[in-house]
Amino acid sequence: MPSVPFTNIWRALSFPALSFPALSFPIVAVTLLLSALAQAVAADHATILMYHRFGEDKYPSTNVRLEQFDEHLEILSDDRYTVMPLDDIVDHLMTGKPLPDRTVAITIDDAYLSVYEEAFPRLQKYGFTATVFVATQPVDRGLRGYMSWDQLREIQAAGFGIGSQTRTHPHMHRLSADQNREELSVSNSRFLEELGMRPDLFAYPYGEYSLEVIDIVKEAGFIASFGQNSGIAHGFNGFFELPRFAMNEQYGTRDRLELAINGLPLKANQIVPADVVLSENPPLYGFTLAKDMDQERQLRCFNSKYGKLDVSIIGRRAEVRMPGPMVGKRSRINCTMPGPEGRWRWFGRQFLTE
Repeated sequence: MPSVPFTNIWRALSFPALSFPALSFPIVAVTLLLSALAQAVAADHATILMYHRFGEDKYPSTNVRLEQFDEHLEILSDDRYTVMPLDDIVDHLMTGKPLPDRTVAITIDDAYLSVYEEAFPRLQKYGFTATVFVATQPVDRGLRGYMSWDQLREIQAAGFGIGSQTRTHPHMHRLSADQNREELSVSNSRFLEELGMRPDLFAYPYGEYSLEVIDIVKEAGFIASFGQNSGIAHGFNGFFELPRFAMNEQYGTRDRLELAINGLPLKANQIVPADVVLSENPPLYGFTLAKDMDQERQLRCFNSKYGKLDVSIIGRRAEVRMPGPMVGKRSRINCTMPGPEGRWRWFGRQFLTE
């Protein structure tokens, strides 16, 4: 059965608004509506969007144009979508509580001033909130182009979430364990001093991490962390490599947004290599599909340099082979699989070559 917007179903179930007594409503119709309602709230996943700058045309790789963002918010206000705070989504995923289908979270990295001046009032207009991930040193130094602690307190009071992105926004996989611990310890102290809280959620600067970095983030008391690889968040393989769809001038088109917010999870575990910092390049890349991923023969994987990659399926196991080494400091492999209702399943991974 096609998914039905929650608000439409709720209106249909509001019997006093009908022009005839509720008891005369056909039992079959009630049953169908209740079934559709159950489907609408039975999702175990959510799409997480990531932004950086708003209306800062000098930085096209991290900026979204204001007309693009206005269009995004208009689309998200449609009854088909439910915009929820990120911490609520994480709680639902961790505890197994169902989410409405097509649930979306908005996240913003780096706390640039345009977040406060441009994104904040637009989000408030629609009744949406976002989670802003903050590196504390630029705020402490009052650097031009960044939000102040007063502005962060204002958006926090308006219901926005505050997440951590370390003290100095470093390439964490290049630091020592002690340096990373200090980054988190100092920033956590500053959050407590300025905002009266320390964040539970963490975003890796540049989306870069390693297995050691993940362990240090866990030790510091965070309950979930987020990269910059495309995919639908579900927690099947844990909560410390959760994906987000990056939105910018090039990748912020209406078509890409709708592809992301209508996406479904491509659940995989037993991923090799386990560490995204590569010890050999190209990697021998593989993963095991969850039992309910039932279109394994239609799994397709892509890399920006090589395009479509060779994929072998052995049982539930997928083996992906590169024709040559990955190039650049960061490189991605994105895998997709068709799902029901013309929707697509997503699983992306970002690899680091140094």
